[in-house]
Amino acid sequence: MQFNLSEMFASMGIIAKTVAIVLTFMSIYSIAVGVERLLVFSKAKKQSNILLRLISKLWQEGKIEESVKLSSDKKFKNSHLAKVLTAGLNELHFQEDTNANYSEKVESAKRAIERATIKGVQEFKRGMSTLATIGSTGPFVGLFGTVFGIINAFQAMSVSGSGGIGTVASGIAEALITTGFGILVAVIAVWFFNALLNKVDIFTGEMANASSELIDHFIKLKNKKGA
Repeated sequence: MQFNLSEMFASMGIIAKTVAIVLTFMSIYSIAVGVERLLVFSKAKKQSNILLRLISKLWQEGKIEESVKLSSDKKFKNSHLAKVLTAGLNELHFQEDTNANYSEKVESAKRAIERATIKGVQEFKRGMSTLATIGSTGPFVGLFGTVFGIINAFQAMSVSGSGGIGTVASGIAEALITTGFGILVAVIAVWFFNALLNKVDIFTGEMANASSELIDHFIKLKNKKGA
């Protein structure tokens, strides 16, 4: 029998074929999620860098309303920094019509920023839990197919009445394909998961820094008004 994947798949049992198909879908999902998340992160990074350059000047001039409009602009809809800045600025702007003192307004803006940060991190992690599951279970799914493939190989040996290794060699080789495939799927999923998790950590730090800078800016405005 010629050693090629198409003939091996054709000679697999129904369970091994099912496992191979499941692993194929798992690999496609992992690649799709990984590429989609990387594109989202790339847009977020690019838009956030542009937003920071534009909004810094408005902060220095104390233009809150203009800052709100800028961070809410649709061209920054993928920016992770825009989400937290918009939340803080909108809350502070909303609190202007209340009777609360400035410290309470700043605290309210801080809580809005924290909520937006949590929500932003959750959005960034979308699909990553499934990647982690695929990465941890892929080899076991492949091993499941291998076990049944080996059982089929020994059944074939029993039917043929021959105990030679040549009788089951091709069957075992076919069975081991699912294990190798499962390991490959797991490697792809784990690689994407780790790469994405690293970027999420970076973005979380950037959101925390931007939030801290915004709160510091609010406090400076308070000091100026008090002066």
